Amino acid sequence: MSSFSRRHIIIATAVLGAFSLTSCSSGDTLADSGKPHKIEKIGLLVQDMSNPFFSAMDKGAKEAAAKIGVTENTQDAQLDLANQNSQIDTFIQQGINLIIISAVDGSGIEPAIQRAKQAGVIVIAVDTPAKGADAVIMTDAVQAGEKSCDYLFKELGGKGNVLIVDGTPIQTIRDRITGCNQAMKKYPGIKTVGHQASKNDRASGLSVTTDMLTATPNVQGIFGMNDPSALGAVLAVTQAHKAGSVKVTGVDGSPEGVAELKHTGSPFIGTATQNPAEMVRQAVRVAQDIVADKPPKKTTILIPSVLVTRDNVSQYKGW
Repeated sequence: MSSFSRRHIIIATAVLGAFSLTSCSSGDTLADSGKPHKIEKIGLLVQDMSNPFFSAMDKGAKEAAAKIGVTENTQDAQLDLANQNSQIDTFIQQGINLIIISAVDGSGIEPAIQRAKQAGVIVIAVDTPAKGADAVIMTDAVQAGEKSCDYLFKELGGKGNVLIVDGTPIQTIRDRITGCNQAMKKYPGIKTVGHQASKNDRASGLSVTTDMLTATPNVQGIFGMNDPSALGAVLAVTQAHKAGSVKVTGVDGSPEGVAELKHTGSPFIGTATQNPAEMVRQAVRVAQDIVADKPPKKTTILIPSVLVTRDNVSQYKGW
């Protein structure tokens, strides 16, 4: 063999060795199956941090990360799909191993989730489904809506006109409305006389409820699909001088909802709970199981909802 050929073989071997070392370096982060060897960096993406629900989720994420000794970064999409897309790409560049996401748009976010998974990131959806995620952990939203409305309708004596304050068209909110409608089937004396969507916050809950009460003042009950919108409805009822004749329920079990339940004479009479911090804690546990080659048997994990009223609010632990 010529010295020229021998030199080329040596160079080629060195290049292959360097490539192998580079691959091993990447392999410290990504397993051959495209998932991390371990969780070292967690990224949480929330819809809207102005909602206390997501503040509680952020708190749960930081506690879960501290418990296993890893870093955590929370980003607020401000209800903007474009923001959430960009945030996922940034997380990929930062070497995040686990993305936990409450999606603004469960279908629209799918391409970004696929990019993350191709980069070896585990993606767990919380609160509402997101296409392409490895698993989703959420409240049993149908149950929550059904429990809240069933209690409202019972408190109305099984008859009366009601308003529904809906929200943004994501799956978990649609499920709550489905649950409410299921409860309504048991009460033929209940009639929906108004149904409008809020932006999931107190201000828009106040606005749409005010509009509905103006159009149809003969109302005895209101279901708000989350506590902020329900509390906006409470304010609208109060401003319309109907606090003594209209009852309101919500979904969340939020600190603000609990405080309102404790106000004597408030129209707000009940809320079906969610547990945002527990969603994140379970997401971290599921991701650790995936890393350990123990994927969940069910990719949708539902957390039961509990009804909180004035009768049991003192026993409720809250968020």
